[in-house]
Amino acid sequence: MDHTGAVDALLQEERVFRPLPQIVIEANVNPQEYRMALEKAEQDVLSYWEDAAHELDWFKKWDAVLDDSKAPQYTWFPGAKCNIVYNALDRHIDSPNKNKLALIWEGEPGDQRKYTYYELYREVNRFANALRSLGIGRGDHVVLYMPLLPEVTIAMLAVAKIGAVHTLVYGGYSAKVLRDRLRDVGAKLLVTADGFYRNGKVINLKHIVDEALSGADAGGVESCVVVHRANVEAEMHEPRDLWYADLVRRESPESPTEVLNTDDPLFILYSSGTTGTPKGIVHSHGGYMVGVNRTLNWVFDIKPTDIFWCTADAGWITGHSYVVYGPLIAGTTTVMYEGSALYPQADRLWDVVDRYGVTILYTAPTLIRMLMRYGTQYPRQKDLSTLRLLGTVGEPCNPEAWVWLYKNIGHSECPIMDTWWQTESGMILISPLPLSLLKPGSVNRPIPGIDADVVDAQGQPVPAGKGGFLVLRQPWPGMMRGIHGAPDALREDYWERIPGGVYCAGDVARKDADGYFWIQGRADEVMNIAGHRIGTAEVESALVSHKAVTEAAVIGVPDSIKGEVAKAFVVLAEEWDADGASLDDLVRALRAHVRAELGSVAEIKTIEPRASLPRTPSGKILRRLLRAEELGEDPGDMPSLVQDDDA
Repeated sequence: MDHTGAVDALLQEERVFRPLPQIVIEANVNPQEYRMALEKAEQDVLSYWEDAAHELDWFKKWDAVLDDSKAPQYTWFPGAKCNIVYNALDRHIDSPNKNKLALIWEGEPGDQRKYTYYELYREVNRFANALRSLGIGRGDHVVLYMPLLPEVTIAMLAVAKIGAVHTLVYGGYSAKVLRDRLRDVGAKLLVTADGFYRNGKVINLKHIVDEALSGADAGGVESCVVVHRANVEAEMHEPRDLWYADLVRRESPESPTEVLNTDDPLFILYSSGTTGTPKGIVHSHGGYMVGVNRTLNWVFDIKPTDIFWCTADAGWITGHSYVVYGPLIAGTTTVMYEGSALYPQADRLWDVVDRYGVTILYTAPTLIRMLMRYGTQYPRQKDLSTLRLLGTVGEPCNPEAWVWLYKNIGHSECPIMDTWWQTESGMILISPLPLSLLKPGSVNRPIPGIDADVVDAQGQPVPAGKGGFLVLRQPWPGMMRGIHGAPDALREDYWERIPGGVYCAGDVARKDADGYFWIQGRADEVMNIAGHRIGTAEVESALVSHKAVTEAAVIGVPDSIKGEVAKAFVVLAEEWDADGASLDDLVRALRAHVRAELGSVAEIKTIEPRASLPRTPSGKILRRLLRAEELGEDPGDMPSLVQDDDA
């Protein structure tokens, strides 16, 4: 493709990218403040996080910053009274943000809706009152099975406002998965939509809901609220089913915000998982809101004039933290888009940036790699000059995609915040700041207040450049409270896997001589080839650095001699055969290329070209599905609409 030569040359010339002086000067955190924050966090980490908590409003201050008496079930800001919705909405109504745009929403067909903070506040209050009228109160569980509509934000906030607990289930999951979630959390109420738009098609969501609720094991759902979105046939079962619009029309736009304990549960979110048995991760109000607020303002340098767009679906943790709660707490304007990045053509992402003047774009490396297949013609046709920061999340961002994004979308002026965190962490843990020196492919260093390391299976730090397990040595505010229905899982699955009382993230990483972290993939996505442990992400990165490959997924498959061998699935550039090479020639060239990049141990036995790769809308390649297909196994819980065309 036309970008490859330039990218290769740039990577060879300069491995470190420096932010523009103006960005450093205008950053919320300048170099001196950053050094001071690191020093304070190292000397007294609790005092550091207490300062972060003072940035928010509380009904009652805390008795202590951290209660570790029941470790590893840590409680942040014990004794405090709060509600995350007060910080996300209520406090803005008495501030200059009252009439500021909170949300810009665009549907796939092109319809739009906009809400100021005051308008969003009133809509949330109406639905909060409606929930109370349906008998929903503090501690009750509400499942949201919804597409990316304004109502998903409204519903999340309304549920949290009254002290109930929400669980989002991504709208691509099957009726069986929805039924399992409803039963597992004991939901009293389900909120959904009649349908939604995807790739120019209408997906009937209510039909899936009816199937899920028809089973005798669907739990105790008493009411189902349906948002009218896609004009599809929706059979309403009275008195259970209620139209959203009819329900809120008669409600008051004012509603009291429940005063909650800091550790009262806010949501349960099931991890996407690689095992096929996702866990229900529980997050609470107090520590979580402190973590997402501090990280959004520091990592993404939020300014009053920003238009922030995180492309994640609300059904994933990125959507919770950096589509809904984080941006609203920070008082910024956020963009939401319902549909496919390829509809009606591959310029939709750049078109949205152009038309709304997006200043910060936070997206998935998989989506970037997918759009790279279409070259630079589409971004060149749009005005992307409003962008000042870029960010990536979800999977390791290989250097090829990093530099393509930096050059062609950021025009070599927008720093890329390549972030590492997870459903369990709730907030960004390792990331550059706008002032940081950047290395393509690295997530930089831990943010202040986070103590991360790379260790071996015995908990001993490994030398620079050597791979090991990514661990966290101390708690942090946004951390999960536990695993729903499994009181011992937090300790057994996370805090006792590695000796030394550290949190094991489940990822494999390495640190370089400068202390920069390089994520190599999930620990369960590391292949053991003839006794050598090789991360699938490393092999994938080597493959996509070849000009003929735009995307790659690598899995390990059993081998009678080596124990395990690598199989690669690749999406080829349209002009891969421009030199007249055959597919067999290309496969040989790719094998040689990977050996040259990683050494002889990185031998790929099989390379299979595919038109696309299956992945979740959060941007993660579904290697588990590829492995299950290859081995004839059950992949476990999977989206019924696996997204192999966008992220």
